[in-house]
Amino acid sequence: MPSWCGRARCTAPRCAGARLPVRIEVAYARPQGAILRTYELPSAATVGDALRAASADPAFGGIDLEGAPIGVFGAAARREQPLRAGDRVEIYRPLALDPKAARRARVQQARARKA
Repeated sequence: MPSWCGRARCTAPRCAGARLPVRIEVAYARPQGAILRTYELPSAATVGDALRAASADPAFGGIDLEGAPIGVFGAAARREQPLRAGDRVEIYRPLALDPKAARRARVQQARARKA
């Protein structure tokens, strides 16, 4: 690939795309409202790099960024996964109640009302 290509992932030494940072978002949904921050990271950034940037932000204080499940646009992601410009890294909260147990409870309540 020629050094003047301009592609974001080009590794040619003189390519402008080799030095362009990627702009990503990190999101965390709370019951009171969502936290959404935008960061600019180096072009070879990973999900782990995005989480490190978020950990330095006071808005994400008190959130277990190391142990929380994470994803990129709703799909589970590994911390080593590379990021592309425009990606949204999502930090997931633990479930308050197991979905199967919640459904069982709703069914039992509905049966009790009918009886």
